[in-house]
Amino acid sequence: MNSSVLRFNMRTEHGIATFLFFVALMVSFEASADSEGASSESRLIEGSFIGFDSAEMLKDFLPTEFWAHRDFFFFPGMKLEIGPEFRDYTPPEVYKNATKAFSNQVRLGDDGTLRDFRAGQPFPANSVSCEGDSDAGIKNIWNFVHRWQGFGARATFQYTYWDRGELRPVGYRGTTTAWQLKYRPEPQFEKNNGDVFPRETRAVVVGFELAEPAEARGTKTLTYRYASSYGPLDLAKPEDTWIYSREVRRVRKITQNQRASAVAGTDFSFDDLFSFSGLPVQYKWKCITKQPLLAPVNTRVLGYPYKNKGYYGPSGLSFANDRWELRNALLLEMVPRDQDHPYSKKLIWIDLHSFKPLYSFAYDRTGALWKIIYHKHRWSQDDHPGITAQDWYPGWDGVPEPRDLRTVSDAIVNVQTATGNRLDFYDSRGTPPNIRALRRYVDVRQLSRRLR
Repeated sequence: MNSSVLRFNMRTEHGIATFLFFVALMVSFEASADSEGASSESRLIEGSFIGFDSAEMLKDFLPTEFWAHRDFFFFPGMKLEIGPEFRDYTPPEVYKNATKAFSNQVRLGDDGTLRDFRAGQPFPANSVSCEGDSDAGIKNIWNFVHRWQGFGARATFQYTYWDRGELRPVGYRGTTTAWQLKYRPEPQFEKNNGDVFPRETRAVVVGFELAEPAEARGTKTLTYRYASSYGPLDLAKPEDTWIYSREVRRVRKITQNQRASAVAGTDFSFDDLFSFSGLPVQYKWKCITKQPLLAPVNTRVLGYPYKNKGYYGPSGLSFANDRWELRNALLLEMVPRDQDHPYSKKLIWIDLHSFKPLYSFAYDRTGALWKIIYHKHRWSQDDHPGITAQDWYPGWDGVPEPRDLRTVSDAIVNVQTATGNRLDFYDSRGTPPNIRALRRYVDVRQLSRRLR
């Protein structure tokens, strides 16, 4: 073996594994409320377009932190389309039925852990009041953790790094699969108490294969996220990741313990994925408010892998050339219990129909705004030119209509350094493979074979 290749693998193998685990979770994972309190009297007219000169009219419908740093997101020549107000993005009947069947048995432990959860939305959103329930924060974040996400994900991704509007020569492309093996609401898993395979201990299994850069092509990972992670912290098992390097031709195992630090040179931490992907009991939660909010909820402009290039503004991190919609949104405040955590707090805006993330704002230990994270989504029931919803995201046994508001692109801006990252995976869909193929996807032995 070429000595330089060997040095590359020894030096970067752990970093690549860490990055792949991060992207795979971001691409993979991403429950219902009425429009109570929402006002349809707005200055936003469906079908109209907002340019840079008229962007001021958006101010009252955006988070204050986002508006204060709008130069990252709004730019001359932008053409922001106003979509429908409060469109119904609630999950499918099978998820709603599971909520009705099982939510009355769910309870919170003294440490904030979720007990006796089976499937569906743990705490029906219309029964959780920010004003009257001191546990509204932790209940709503558990609703977020267990939001409807189809069966998982298959996607092709592209990661780019931006520095003051300049695309840096740091990037990755690849493919990923991720499957949720527990808490399934489909009738065919009733006999296993919601497990895809009997007595399943893994909540999620994520597989990955890297195509670019060339020196890392063929690198593959498989990650197990265990169900015990949702229980008491002293019993929680950290994620295990196995990585296969094509050049070294071996499989190594690493354990993911640190979730708060930056991931492999990005501005993201593991807990920043989908605005929050950590363990709820490691944080204190508060439900702040509910209000209408404008966000890039349902894209009409598809990006990678359908299009290799798209215009995301001078910063490279803008979704302003797309459709935005007014949504009923919930604001949660997250405060780390660990005094060594790099954040003093994070504010997270969540869509109340789908419980998908809209925005989040992370603050450093001094209390200054540090990072802005926001997301673009794609509704599983909508066609696009040349791509029908059925072709992209077909239903499956027990779920004839997926009704999934998929996260398909994420952007993070470090407002203190003017750097940022964008992750695009517009073809992400959650239709499962057959059981035989699924067994192969979640088997560590497949790492030495081709990941399909």
